[in-house]
Amino acid sequence: MLRLTWVQPEDLVGHELRQATLDGREPSRIAARWRAAGGQEAPSRAGASPDRASRYLRQLAEDLLDELADLPSALEEQEPTELEKIRALCPKLRAAVPPKLRACVPPGAARVGAGGTPPAPGCATHPRPAPTQARLEAAWLGRAAGCLLGKPVEKLPLTGIRHLAKATGNWPLNTYFTAKGLPADLATKYPWNRRSAPTSLAENIDGMPEDDDLNYPLLNLLLLQRHGKTFTTEDVATLWLDELPAGRTFTAERIAYRNLLTGIDPPHTARHRNPFREWIGALIRADVHGWTNPGNPAAAAEQAHRDATLTHTANGVYAAMFTAAVIATAATGTQDIHTCLRTGLTVIPPNSRLTKAIHHALQLAEDHTDFDTVVDELHTTYADHHWVHAIPNTALITAALTHANGDFTTSICRAVSGGWDTDSNGATTGSIAALLAGSPTAIPDRWTTPLKNRLATSVGDFNGTGFDTLAHLTQALTQALTHLEASRP
Repeated sequence: MLRLTWVQPEDLVGHELRQATLDGREPSRIAARWRAAGGQEAPSRAGASPDRASRYLRQLAEDLLDELADLPSALEEQEPTELEKIRALCPKLRAAVPPKLRACVPPGAARVGAGGTPPAPGCATHPRPAPTQARLEAAWLGRAAGCLLGKPVEKLPLTGIRHLAKATGNWPLNTYFTAKGLPADLATKYPWNRRSAPTSLAENIDGMPEDDDLNYPLLNLLLLQRHGKTFTTEDVATLWLDELPAGRTFTAERIAYRNLLTGIDPPHTARHRNPFREWIGALIRADVHGWTNPGNPAAAAEQAHRDATLTHTANGVYAAMFTAAVIATAATGTQDIHTCLRTGLTVIPPNSRLTKAIHHALQLAEDHTDFDTVVDELHTTYADHHWVHAIPNTALITAALTHANGDFTTSICRAVSGGWDTDSNGATTGSIAALLAGSPTAIPDRWTTPLKNRLATSVGDFNGTGFDTLAHLTQALTQALTHLEASRP
């Protein structure tokens, strides 16, 4: 019997009950009705429970999902989803500056008197160059390597990741996972991710296998090639329906895809029966928005917002905006990781749960020399969150980059060894750290050689494309968009 993951109504209720508690709604009465009817908790790690619910329970689940969505939130004012409301809370998102001039306004210019601020890179007098092809190739490679490192241990508990690495002499984590030398009892207790192990253990890697963490950057290349920086959320939806197989979507993306097919328009696609709207899916789509807005974190964040609101709300959107702004700052090659992360905080609401989590992660990384202690503290703090939720995962990415001072190997190994959504955390951390490294030659060969300059994908015509080609396409796109923006009246 087919049990399609992430869409069964009887499995979504448990996730929505937890989400309601986290985002300031009071779901206890609805929870009691669900349990009295025989409803179960959401699967803890899998995307679907093993058995189909009765017709009655499924109908009840659909009704309760709608009731839960209508509950008022105590956090609505401090955690809006609409861009204008986010701008009102974030001075760096300058609504009054036209797109053509936005790159010409340096950070803080809104608070500096006229005549007292020199032109910033990006003005006509000081053109802001696109990242070099080498820097972008490093970012693509770093994203792939970090993702690949995390793939075989995705869904495993933190203790399992540590035991597997230690048993094979790879702790502290320093290279790809391997099954060679692994005791049989540990292999049974902590089985590798069944879909990923054949292509992502060190002894099995033969190029970059398909993964949604690489599919979405490819889709966003197509998005900007077709629509430029003025794309709409509806353009994102249409592109997905044209180019993204439904089976390659997960969690919030799968719900939004389903909603599109039933005639629901964005941004309601992000809210309708979608308990995953604050999970990590929008964050992993942010890279291209940062790469194509070098030195302009506000513009990168606004692009990420238009993309993210197809599938996410509030902190799920903020995670994408934060990441895009961090990457846009790193893309210039002139800032260190700490400045990049602080800049990312300027584009998201200051009293949001995500902002508080990032500050907490920064503090932990500064206070503790042992990263395992940082990870343990994060897992204790966010024990009530699902392992794919954007808040704990963004906090872990932040802590890993900070603790490693942006070093590539140390950053991705810390991010993956910290558990939760290991492949996505490794991918985003790897993208940022490699962008700062600036060149493929700055990434150790043990990470890049097994990739064989080739990735697999079901998106467009990209299957088998090399990372050098992707870097060339990304740089050419960035330059073309910059010239187009500068030429507008």
